[in-house]
Amino acid sequence: MLLRLRSLIAIAALFVRLSRADDLTIYTDSALASGWENWSWSSTIDFAASDVFEGTSSISVTSDAWAALSFKLSTGNFKDYAGLRFDISGAQPALAIYFDSVTESITSPSIQLSQISQSITPDGFTSLLIDFNNLPGSGGQLGDSIWDRLSFQAQGDGATYHIDNIVLVESIVIEPKFLSAEPLTNDIVAITTVGDVDFSQVAVNLNGQNVAFTTKSYSPVDAPAKSITYLTLASPFAAGSLTITAGDLTFNYTLPAVQYGSIVQSVNYPINPHIYGVNFPPTASYINHLGVTLSRWGGNAVTPYNPFGHFTNAGNDWYFENRASDWGSADEWVGWVSGAGSDTILTVPGLDWVAKDTTSYSYPRTIYPDQQAFDPYNSDAGNGKFSNGSIISPPMNQSAAYTPWNASLAQQWLSSLQNIPTILALDNEIEIAHSTHQDMHPEPVSYDEELERMVTFAKASKAALPNVAVAAPMTCSWWFYWTSAIGWTDTEAHANTDFLPWFLQEMKKASDTAGKRLLDYLDIHYYFQPDTSANDAAAKALRLRMTRSLWDKTYVDESWVGESPQNHQWDPDRVQLVPRFRTLIDIHYPGTKLAISEWSSTNDQDITGGLVTADALGIFGKYKVDAATYWYQPDEMGPVGLAFWLYRGYGVYFGNKSAQVNLATANPDTVGVYAATENNKLSLVIINKDTKPLAYDLSNVPFGSYFLRHFGGSSGVAKWQTTITLKANNYIVVPAYTAIFIKQQ
Repeated sequence: MLLRLRSLIAIAALFVRLSRADDLTIYTDSALASGWENWSWSSTIDFAASDVFEGTSSISVTSDAWAALSFKLSTGNFKDYAGLRFDISGAQPALAIYFDSVTESITSPSIQLSQISQSITPDGFTSLLIDFNNLPGSGGQLGDSIWDRLSFQAQGDGATYHIDNIVLVESIVIEPKFLSAEPLTNDIVAITTVGDVDFSQVAVNLNGQNVAFTTKSYSPVDAPAKSITYLTLASPFAAGSLTITAGDLTFNYTLPAVQYGSIVQSVNYPINPHIYGVNFPPTASYINHLGVTLSRWGGNAVTPYNPFGHFTNAGNDWYFENRASDWGSADEWVGWVSGAGSDTILTVPGLDWVAKDTTSYSYPRTIYPDQQAFDPYNSDAGNGKFSNGSIISPPMNQSAAYTPWNASLAQQWLSSLQNIPTILALDNEIEIAHSTHQDMHPEPVSYDEELERMVTFAKASKAALPNVAVAAPMTCSWWFYWTSAIGWTDTEAHANTDFLPWFLQEMKKASDTAGKRLLDYLDIHYYFQPDTSANDAAAKALRLRMTRSLWDKTYVDESWVGESPQNHQWDPDRVQLVPRFRTLIDIHYPGTKLAISEWSSTNDQDITGGLVTADALGIFGKYKVDAATYWYQPDEMGPVGLAFWLYRGYGVYFGNKSAQVNLATANPDTVGVYAATENNKLSLVIINKDTKPLAYDLSNVPFGSYFLRHFGGSSGVAKWQTTITLKANNYIVVPAYTAIFIKQQ
């Protein structure tokens, strides 16, 4: 007998017969089904709650920040099931749903509950379905791994909800459906569909006239549940009205007046391919699919990395516990990443200690019983804070978890490498080590200490690998570009010179004294300062215009930076990141390159995060950044991964020289236009960050055959590509919230 559900929300109108004999039940009333184990953490769970329920009970869950309801299949796996169905009740809880292969140490992309439904209420259950062949948000597949665990993880504010009728379904029947129809380039209508739709039901009307068309379809191999069919119209687009009828749906657009611009291919300069980098790419195929050019072994966990045993420590990210390196041997990692076609950044630890084993931890309950929190998987390992939130004092004995480290050991390790990295990075965000690694270095790092460590380990790095570039100091954020953790008294003690300009001056002096360059890259981390966590329309618009802080000398930052900049720089309320640091380099240490080895979109799961990333990659090329690696590892089929794919995926590249773009009316809040050339062929990337279509008249864009890629639009995130014939350059349309790439053939 079918359950009576309050509502059914299914991706792309998916319908599934409930309670089949060959479905796999995880939970239905009072207890987990046989064969399932409770692997939840930091959550209060009642498996027989009767305050909100269907049948006789439901599971009530209250999870702390980043805690989860998590279930493990004790034997076997669920890779051959079609999807996951569950009923949920709550005040739109902030949850991320993901799947693990425990045996293979693989985790799926996270699915935000809000990507499935934004109308979860506390007064009844909503039934949701995740199609493993069409994952919400990305449209990708779960993949062919040994999946044996699923988790509902709370986000930063925790989550309270009820969940019931959790079932892995054996089959899903897809109802044929038109999802969207959008104008694209000169004369293309791109129609996204699921199932076997009838294109005899499609009609196009442009400015009151029916227009004939021919069709060509495409289904991405890694997101096959959705297809796109390109209609090539017999008449080109023009300003006015466009109506597309598809089955019982009608899509209406006002095609706008054209904006003017020109491309000047003769004015160009090289784009450094190292700007298309990420931190810790998971596989060789990932590197190829996204076109990753530079891969970084970096982050908090590498500061305590012991290369002689491949041990590391989580620091304050996870209870200061030692563990085996998540990425194995750094030497072997450089080898396989290089073999996959990516250059590498390898981080050299720069403090006085590294992890001594895989089991020790810094703050045992037996020594420090009055701690704020303990590891839910190891009740003896604490977070290094007293119950009132203050840091444990006096400092712990470092030898409990660590073994000494120095520049001589670093040189010994680097000299033994079988696989040589492209760049050596000197530690990671060392200016906040007193926080991230308080057990290793409890005192704040001063100007002088940071410089001394950078010079010492730079000399050791150059002695071991003379031909490898050195990057430093991997400063974490805008605030620490200008001062130390000690504060402005440290700045005053150095003639009121902001930290990074002073650091450049001193590294040049040290290099002159050493008789060789000790700093090849000034490496900084950059995270946008405005708060976009609400992710409402205003937050999305703010996120999309924040890329102006990377380059725009007129853009006053919409955060505390614009209100209280606290530095001695020109225009201190305007970040203008790349031109600012290029100028500082030219003044204080000419010839040094600029790297941004950590940056992010602020929301990797939202389409706006993908558009921000596409815009930033264009800016990095246009404004001559020398290297950049995204933090952390964007989902291949998520919005950010698709931005990398847009520029570099599967061996089709944007270009190796940035061409000049002149726009009559620049609208950087809502539009990004980037041009490149390679082998006398033009490439364009146009990013429409607005909620309505735009149209360009771009002179000097040759007519003819082009390869086209795009992602975004009203049908959700997906990756589409085809070849088109550009018959004119005076009316090129880009849909709302869409990034397109065209490359001359």
